[in-house]
Amino acid sequence: MENLFKCSVCGYTNEKDSLGDNCPKCGAPREKFIELDEETSGKIRAADATNDIHMDIVNLAMAIEELAREGIELDLDPGCVDAFEKAIQAAWEMKQISKAELAIHMNKGKW
Repeated sequence: MENLFKCSVCGYTNEKDSLGDNCPKCGAPREKFIELDEETSGKIRAADATNDIHMDIVNLAMAIEELAREGIELDLDPGCVDAFEKAIQAAWEMKQISKAELAIHMNKGKW
């Protein structure tokens, strides 16, 4: 599989055939892209699916928080409010775990 190329200015990564004259993120000229080695390219490709899953988990956790806050506002009974408060806490923890894992991936160049 072809190696990936990374913008040395902003870190945007893409395949050589998909590169234009300028970086789509920061506008740097094509010459600022460097070819990544096979190992680094492989890590980025392998981590792509799990990165997407982590981002989905973050988004779902945010939706859980929003729904639970709606439930708290309804204030039907103490048991419901307690369950919604626990859902908010659990969603926060899930979100933070996935965000921490994404940060680890980025620090290892697997983004």
